[in-house]
Amino acid sequence: MATDATDAAPPAGRPARPRRTPRRRRRARERDRDGNRLRTGAIGFTPPRGLGLRSALHKDFYHFMLQRTWLEFFVLVGLGFLATNAFFAGIFTVQPGDIANARPRSFEDAFYFSVQTLATIGYGGMYPVTRFAHITVAFEALTGIFGVALITGITFTRFARPTARVLFADKVVLTTRNGVPHLMFRMANWRRNQVVEAQLRVVLLSTERTREGETLRRQLDLPLVRDRTSVFYLSWTAMHVIDERSPFHGAGAVERLRKQEAELYLSLTGFDETIGQTIHARHGYALDDIAINARFADVLRILPDGTREIDYRKFHDLIPVESEVQSDLADVAGLASVAATTGRPNS
Repeated sequence: MATDATDAAPPAGRPARPRRTPRRRRRARERDRDGNRLRTGAIGFTPPRGLGLRSALHKDFYHFMLQRTWLEFFVLVGLGFLATNAFFAGIFTVQPGDIANARPRSFEDAFYFSVQTLATIGYGGMYPVTRFAHITVAFEALTGIFGVALITGITFTRFARPTARVLFADKVVLTTRNGVPHLMFRMANWRRNQVVEAQLRVVLLSTERTREGETLRRQLDLPLVRDRTSVFYLSWTAMHVIDERSPFHGAGAVERLRKQEAELYLSLTGFDETIGQTIHARHGYALDDIAINARFADVLRILPDGTREIDYRKFHDLIPVESEVQSDLADVAGLASVAATTGRPNS
């Protein structure tokens, strides 16, 4: 159902998950580390390159580790573990005979002894017998204590930090509601839990050139009919009225915005009752993602027993709309009408 707010009753059933088609698997790979959909050519979710910026990893190591994927994180931890043990194993081989039951100058035995020391295993088969070895063991034990504390803290932070699972529609539709042109955005709470006091902000970013010759990136907030909902756990279709104050108003408006390299940016925040923290979700649309003379396919239905069911398989589908009023939208926004024979707009 295309509404401007979520429905009021919690769902009692669990809707079927969409089939993992090759297209959906490709989309899943196009997500950032928080699970938000990334779109090629849309707003810069990818960090920009910095010229003339000196890299100082030791000054921002904590943030660097949080930015890694789980695979990158575990690889870095493993490499750090191997490098630390190799470093202390090299020190142990400096003085022959400093480790009992180890072959003289054997890097392999020294490495295994270093692993036992760093991890505080202490099998007893090998142990330090010289002052030099005891001092080295003391420093390695201290390194192990700090290393475990650091890795434990970062791992817990990665697990505990709040994440959002908000599904945004592939397209933005431009259609009429009660005879008035509207720009519509659809989203859904993928977890189907309760997100209270959810608020959506839609921003239009465009490039403008001043009379003085400066190039500026202008940010314009698009007012919504309803920009917040008390409870967000099903689907939500937010609407922007295209009137005289809207940048999409007037013949050739989209072409004008395209010349300004305009993009749409959606930002949703809310309080997740499950984890008790504020979550954030974001998504970007290019102007080519706007479908004219179409509406979102209905995905919400009520079963005979009163259970609400969401069909995510049709979440991105569009249905063409043809009427006398709708035929004027192409002239209003300067867009080509959508022509769909399979329920989806031409891309």
